[in-house]
Amino acid sequence: MLTISRTVYDQIVAHARADHPDEACGVVAGPEGTGRPERFIPMLNAARSPTFYEFDSGDLLKLYREMDDRDEEPVIVYHSHTATEAYPSRTDVTYANEPGAHYVLVSTADTDGLGDFQFRSYRIVDGVITEEPVEVVG
Repeated sequence: MLTISRTVYDQIVAHARADHPDEACGVVAGPEGTGRPERFIPMLNAARSPTFYEFDSGDLLKLYREMDDRDEEPVIVYHSHTATEAYPSRTDVTYANEPGAHYVLVSTADTDGLGDFQFRSYRIVDGVITEEPVEVVG
């Protein structure tokens, strides 16, 4: 289960909406070994695409150095889908290289009549996708 604060949840959704129609992407870091998503880090989608996201390699290197200096790890890796449901694509699975992370997808497309976005979380390990419940606290 992903337990996330209302503040971080709202920040991820706001970023997805702000970057629409392009996909948004980012990381939420937390203290190493705790599994607590605390520090919201929006990233630039270097692909600037409505169907694909890509972290800028320089920004990503800087982020990992910063997390290392702060004894943090990526707890959430998130991105948005702008025209499809919030479910990992084959490309998303290929790029899922943090087996301990929660992969959050926010869809800014009204694909199911439930409203203006979906927020879903997955574990992706060795190509296997497992959806997990999301608990928003605070």
